[in-house]
Amino acid sequence: MGRSLILGLAMLLIAGCSTHGAGPSPSASTAGTWASVPTVSPSPTATITKTAPDGRPFVIDELGRFDEPWAMTFLPSGQLLITERGGALKLREPDGRVRDAGGVPKVVHEGQGGLGDVIISPGFAMDRLVYLSWVERGQGGTGAAVGRAELAGTADAPALTGLAVIWRQQPKTSGSGHFGHRLAFSPDGAYLFVSSGERQKFDPAQDLGTNLGKIVRLTPDGTPAPGNPWSARGGVTAQLWTYGHRNPLGLAFDATGNLWSTEMGPRGGDELNLIEPGSNYGWPKTSNGSHYDGRNIPDHRAGDGFAAPTVFWNPSVSPSSLMIYSGSAFPQWQGDAFIGALSGQALIRVDLDGITAKVADTWQLDERIREVEQAPDGTIWLLEDAPSGRLLRLGPLH
Repeated sequence: MGRSLILGLAMLLIAGCSTHGAGPSPSASTAGTWASVPTVSPSPTATITKTAPDGRPFVIDELGRFDEPWAMTFLPSGQLLITERGGALKLREPDGRVRDAGGVPKVVHEGQGGLGDVIISPGFAMDRLVYLSWVERGQGGTGAAVGRAELAGTADAPALTGLAVIWRQQPKTSGSGHFGHRLAFSPDGAYLFVSSGERQKFDPAQDLGTNLGKIVRLTPDGTPAPGNPWSARGGVTAQLWTYGHRNPLGLAFDATGNLWSTEMGPRGGDELNLIEPGSNYGWPKTSNGSHYDGRNIPDHRAGDGFAAPTVFWNPSVSPSSLMIYSGSAFPQWQGDAFIGALSGQALIRVDLDGITAKVADTWQLDERIREVEQAPDGTIWLLEDAPSGRLLRLGPLH
């Protein structure tokens, strides 16, 4: 469905049922402390009905627009932090008001680089710590960094204070792609996982002397976690959890504690991987895709020594993000994986059953989907990858 048709449908729906899906009207702006933040939901600016091929419907509400949004995370209060790739961190209140947060690090906004992921600490209610990833410049070129800071100030003047870098890609190198830098805490809150792309350099993904093309496991302060597969080697190698990755752009744990990752392949060969410590996922020695110039890459095969993807896509869909659903708004989807697709311009649902998986639904949305997140009420929120990317809420159609 093209954008013009979608917008036309939205206008018809709004004209025909102007109160559908709308919460109370936004309250007037209030200054003060975090406790004064209103809890009402904003009226959507547009409502679009989409129906899956299997007949399960949902409603899409547009809740705002952002400049190249990259990631989002909900706070216990219902507020939402949103990163924009150009370097802005936005605090969106439950009534729809948006504020700029101060204290954000300077970022390199080039190619695929910029401000990246944002998550909160497992103990946020007590420590108010926010974790961010971004691209920085240094000796040798550019690389991803991860930092943490306290979210302080007020609802009207939020700010990060005490920002400290706790992890960096090593080494910095030329180019402006394949940073990865998605973040996830283990379910017990003891470990921070960071995905690290191979920076379009291929070979570092197989080199245990760098953290490029890896998934790393850290303690919350950024030090290598005890018990990592190569802890005894020390240095950067002690950070590593898995290797042989190209550009992993999604990290999420399921309800049983399994870690999953989505990864962009070359021409074809996009992947959903079950992440197991010490495993080699094969890049660039093996892939179910091929090089962009047409050269073949050996496919994954049994006994080749590499961990094969649980699901792969050929042609590419360009998986951008990953969420594993646990909410009540769509009880039929509990435990399933939701993947944003960039080139595929879609939201993809993968049916997870233990450690097996199969693609269940692909909903074409006609825009590049950068981020997918579950809200506290179980609705599914999306960010579009665009200079005026929409914030979308998917809810059940009653």
